[in-house]
Amino acid sequence: MGFIDKNPPVPESAVLLDAYSTTVAAAVDRVGPAVSRIERLAGGGHGSGFAISPDGLIITNHHVVGDAKAVRIRAANGSVGQGSVLGRDPDTDIALIRADMDVPSWARLGDSKSLRRGHIAIAIGNPLGFDWSVTTGVVSALGRSMRSSTGRLIDDVVQTDAALNPGNSGGPLVSTAGEVVGVNTAVIQGAQGIAFAVASNTANFVVSEIMRFGHVRRAYIGVVVDTIALPRRVAVRAGMTEETTVRIRRIEPGSPAELAGLKEGDFILAIDGQPVAGADDLIRLLDGSRIGQEAAVSVYDLDGAIGERRLMPVARSAG
Repeated sequence: MGFIDKNPPVPESAVLLDAYSTTVAAAVDRVGPAVSRIERLAGGGHGSGFAISPDGLIITNHHVVGDAKAVRIRAANGSVGQGSVLGRDPDTDIALIRADMDVPSWARLGDSKSLRRGHIAIAIGNPLGFDWSVTTGVVSALGRSMRSSTGRLIDDVVQTDAALNPGNSGGPLVSTAGEVVGVNTAVIQGAQGIAFAVASNTANFVVSEIMRFGHVRRAYIGVVVDTIALPRRVAVRAGMTEETTVRIRRIEPGSPAELAGLKEGDFILAIDGQPVAGADDLIRLLDGSRIGQEAAVSVYDLDGAIGERRLMPVARSAG
């Protein structure tokens, strides 16, 4: 009589699913306690936010706080307090709050440049009043641009299919490493599974500017770009080690870029010798110190030539 195994091997698919679940749960356990519900004290409306420091700095969306100077904060541990809006940047839909209360936890801003299409994306927030909900999906695309509430374009946007709903705005988009890689900002109404988050590197830049100056100083050259793979042949010719760069999708009429002879389809490889590996690099390099200062832009154009264009960035207000 043969021995009957009462504990047959677990299917490989079940093992993988369990590993996926464990990974997601661990990331949520790490970041979830830092997520709070943000409510305007006047005019109603709410969204999400997340603490990025033990002293109560909280990132949320500009459209969540609006013109409010103070907001109500409800933390994941149930504590309630108020916070002061330190600054806001409509151009990226990011706002920074200082909580006038102890925060139970804080999250780390990761490097959004390390993201790849297909990476797992975890959204945490307060959609439709269902507080501290979690949804998962994947990173669908990188380096997108979308129009902000001011009508201007937000660059370096992460596209994901993690479900977002009203109330998720301002909450974190989290990697499996438990780091914030984006700030959830919008969903296309009527579309299936298309949502967006401002990349964490851009959010980090905005926070630094607000902490130093109270607002974001920004130089403007008038381009809309996409982050793309840098062809190896171009990288070799340009002496670059980066694997990605940006390609101009649109140029604003009369802008410094148009006046300098840049064209749609050109690759922007570097500014004053500093490599541009993505839209976040372009945003970082075009800070307030560039305003009124001639810049040398290295370009790979549609004719296959690598050359230099010289332009004069102008001031771009945050309003």
